[in-house]
Amino acid sequence: MVDDAIVVVEAVQHNIDYNNLSPIDATRKAMKDISGPVIAIALILAAVFVPVGFIPGIVGKLYQQFAITIAVSVIISAFVALSLTPALCSIMLKPSKDKDAKKNWLEKFHASFNKGFGKVNASYARGVSKWIKRTPYVLILLIVIFVGLFFLFKNKPTGFIPSEDEGRLFVTYELPEAASTSRSVAMLKQIQAKILTIPEVRVVGGLAGLNIISFSNKSNLGTVFVLLKPWDARKGSEHNAQSVIKKIQKITGDIKEARILAISPPSIPGLGQTSGFTFELQQTTSTDSIQQFEKVARNFLAALNKRPEIGMAYTFFSSHTPGYQVDVNRDKAKQLGVSIADVYSTMSTLLGSSYINDFNLYGRNFRVVAQADSSYRSSIADLEGYYVRNSQGNMIPLGSLVTAKVIESPSLVSHYNIYRSIEINGNAKAGYSSGQAIDALRETAAQVLPVGYSYEFSGMSTEEIKAGNSRATIFAISIVFVFLFLAALYESWSIPFSVLFAVPIGALGSIITLTLLPNLTNNIYAQIGLITLIGLAAKNAILIVEFAKERVDVGMDVVKATLAAVKLRLRPIVMTSLAFIFGVLPLAFASGAAAESRKTIGWTVFGGMLSATTLAIFIVPVLFVLITRISYGKKKLAELQANYNPEEHKDIEAD
Repeated sequence: MVDDAIVVVEAVQHNIDYNNLSPIDATRKAMKDISGPVIAIALILAAVFVPVGFIPGIVGKLYQQFAITIAVSVIISAFVALSLTPALCSIMLKPSKDKDAKKNWLEKFHASFNKGFGKVNASYARGVSKWIKRTPYVLILLIVIFVGLFFLFKNKPTGFIPSEDEGRLFVTYELPEAASTSRSVAMLKQIQAKILTIPEVRVVGGLAGLNIISFSNKSNLGTVFVLLKPWDARKGSEHNAQSVIKKIQKITGDIKEARILAISPPSIPGLGQTSGFTFELQQTTSTDSIQQFEKVARNFLAALNKRPEIGMAYTFFSSHTPGYQVDVNRDKAKQLGVSIADVYSTMSTLLGSSYINDFNLYGRNFRVVAQADSSYRSSIADLEGYYVRNSQGNMIPLGSLVTAKVIESPSLVSHYNIYRSIEINGNAKAGYSSGQAIDALRETAAQVLPVGYSYEFSGMSTEEIKAGNSRATIFAISIVFVFLFLAALYESWSIPFSVLFAVPIGALGSIITLTLLPNLTNNIYAQIGLITLIGLAAKNAILIVEFAKERVDVGMDVVKATLAAVKLRLRPIVMTSLAFIFGVLPLAFASGAAAESRKTIGWTVFGGMLSATTLAIFIVPVLFVLITRISYGKKKLAELQANYNPEEHKDIEAD
């Protein structure tokens, strides 16, 4: 928001101090010189983000938020810089005091700073001049940068959306199969009491019989919902959600009769039930039984948990839930004149329930439901006490028509894309990214799964894979739009390359920063930061190229014009870059809610802008000289220089 205004204010003050113009005249001259670059900077930042805002899916939704915010902001910024800022400059800016004039301590500091910066500026111009003379070495350096970028990005773990401290957790538990509801409630209360002893926990609540991850209803399952204290009361990594998960696992480790898992929710609601990966193991062409399918899943889990990339992988599927299989002797029922349908309806009504009707009494509606009393349906032996009427109207004992045996079967069978499936959840081990975990899942599946079995990813894992496939497209679209805009601005197909080559230099700083911070991955927020860098790195290059090209076009020698531009534009480049770098430091050191995403964006653009400000300002002038000489040709440059008259361009010579 302040970059455009900084460029305007610096240009006006330069004209006041070095050209001895009045504030109004200095403002007029400055606006004549820098209106084009200001508009170009604003439109380039908009051109970078607006196209990617039309990408579909969850990736597009994330980009749209940044695209709309930044595009609208920079357009407003440019409007203010071209309207309000010049008016304020003509009123508020004043010439610096002469050397002999009496100055206060602040004015002395300013004078001393300007003197020191003038020396830095002169050294920078001399350095650029030396780099121009050694252009072949600069080209070799660019090649090295491109090669380094390739390997750094290849070796940096990728991710999608980092796990965040949401201030809440899920704790699921699983008792042995067929455990009673009362036993599950007792376990729920025991787990809640232990969790409440953790200082970071604010309140807990629970629900027996429901697994929040698979949304299955079984008597041996339950879920505890944990609400943590506000982030201000949990400062430091030792008090974040991941640390609380470790504490929960530790204090519940002595409970041997239940499997207890503490899980963080997804960073974006709707992308699965948990953070981490979601893997759907499918039985496609296999004709194996459900028990054999479960054995395949257990073998896969055993191999997967041995992988160094996997912190934890688990499934709640079980095909060993005990139950009763009741068989009806159809021949005997036919001999006794009993309808098979009556046998089924009797068992359904007495063991389950059957709706009869509603009636009104005392002004209230009552529902009639038929069911055997609980004392008469607590055991399979109670079937002996049930009777069913035959065709002659006689009551036949149900026990004489049915036999029962204990079997094991799954209480819930899921399907994914038509195929029978078992869902496997988990997360990457600390120090590894979600992208590496997905690669580990694929490799393990290729090694372990037998013929007739396949897999799909769902939830956040699916979106991560889609985002990885669209990453190259997004960057290509952004680069193409910036290139086309610069080509229209400079009326040249070659000059824009001197601006665009600042982008990989900024990307180099970003990926080096991310590499030095192993806890941050190359996720979607890092990619948003890299897209932002396309516009920001191009901004610095535009400030140099715009002024250099203007002087070349009127006939000034290309090297002389470039050195004049770098001397003139170093201060606004440093000012705008430092303003941005210091502006993102709160993001880089963020804490609390959504801290990981803010840190990723902050460090990405911090490292990129640092690289673009320190290295790109030397490479861009060299490339401009090289590309200008190639595109213009010796003949055209000679003609322009032959027609150059310093007297006609006193303002340029004065700068």
